[in-house]
Amino acid sequence: MPRKAPAFWQSRSLIALALLPLSGLFALLSGLRRLLFRAGVLKAVRVPVPVVVVGNIAVGGSGKTPVVEWLVRILREAGFRPGIISRGYGGSVEGVAVVPENGDPASFGDEPVLLARLARCPVAVGADRPEAARALLRAHPQCDVIVSDDGLQHYPLKRDLEVAVVDERMLGNGWLLPAGPLREPVGRLDSVDLILAHGALSDLLVRRLQRQVVFAMGLEGTEFVSLRDPRERRSAEAFRGRRVHAVAGIGRPERFFAQLAAMGLDVVGHPFPDHHRFAPADLDFAPGEAKILTSKDAVKCASFAPADTWEFPVTARIAAGAAERILEKLTHGRQTA
Repeated sequence: MPRKAPAFWQSRSLIALALLPLSGLFALLSGLRRLLFRAGVLKAVRVPVPVVVVGNIAVGGSGKTPVVEWLVRILREAGFRPGIISRGYGGSVEGVAVVPENGDPASFGDEPVLLARLARCPVAVGADRPEAARALLRAHPQCDVIVSDDGLQHYPLKRDLEVAVVDERMLGNGWLLPAGPLREPVGRLDSVDLILAHGALSDLLVRRLQRQVVFAMGLEGTEFVSLRDPRERRSAEAFRGRRVHAVAGIGRPERFFAQLAAMGLDVVGHPFPDHHRFAPADLDFAPGEAKILTSKDAVKCASFAPADTWEFPVTARIAAGAAERILEKLTHGRQTA
């Protein structure tokens, strides 16, 4: 089960400084690995259809799942027939597998099951992304584009377009693992096709990315869905004047809590580690008081959630121009292939 991110990742403390030599070694090995793939010494696999990678450079969630759902939607509207591949983090399935309808999050992972529900397109999981892509295409040969969820550092799979989601708070102290939360240095963002900034960026980072194409993004939701009966939906007004308990096992639970508070709700936050495997005991508190979950957590809790438990679904709101840039690159690549 993933643990909470170390507090020292948020500052250049003595603990982080002590780990800096290991970060240097990590930088050397990861940089060499990427160079070997770029030089063709290590072979990357190209599948028969275009691949769009949605990822980030830091450990933890940055809002990628709603971005993948948004991307699948714009691809479908443009006439593509997309499919999704994901690692399936938190699932128990070994090898690769295609996520069935109403798949079990304990088997396939919370995000793939949620994406299969939201995006309504084929989803395959596996640590081996090229093999997951092949499995997806074997099962669903109609797919003509693949969206790879969180595969920015998975260089064995060749990609046609890279989308980086950046939540600056997740960049912490700006150092690589294990001294900081970065899987790759900030300079890696110079080579992606476009950046989606989830939340405001500091002046320093804006100047650092001034040669890149950056689009603002946010997450928005308007209604709450009952976990007992998804046909039952309520607005925020129904919860005002009473205390609600917000439960979140995501990269930044405080963002979820703040979003609910901004809607006028009296929120008590219950943070859990990202990809937490929920059990009934985790929701066995405050009987008679409403509990509100993220969609990623709701798919894991629907079978045992107590009465008055609600999901707050959100969608990605992305600045104009991002979709057009993605479609232009993909369409041009399809015409010249």
